[in-house]
Amino acid sequence: MSIDPAERIANWDEKYSVERITAILAEKRPQMLARVRAVYVALVAMEQQVKEVLNLSGIPTMYYIFYLDYGREMWRLKNRDISGDSLAAESAVLIDKWAARGLVRAVLETISTQVFDVQVPTP
Repeated sequence: MSIDPAERIANWDEKYSVERITAILAEKRPQMLARVRAVYVALVAMEQQVKEVLNLSGIPTMYYIFYLDYGREMWRLKNRDISGDSLAAESAVLIDKWAARGLVRAVLETISTQVFDVQVPTP
């Protein structure tokens, strides 16, 4: 039993009508906004902690963006509920990646331990 193309198009058109999508988003927007606010507050706090580590480590501000990128990758992992030895192993991989790009390994490890409370395994 196959649906003819006209019926499929009509189903798609109904599913993706602007009015329907607008109504769904209007209903969900308050909860979505609350989640976004919470996420951005946590993200900005993490970035501030990374900047404090960089400042204390004497890293020139022109390199901050790269360390912040490392921090965002770590933040993403922690927010995916990766923890324990798995998070430590992922942190080590990220540190290797960013150190290979020229960042200071000791500073990356400090960010990992002080900002994310992750002890990087030693090889």
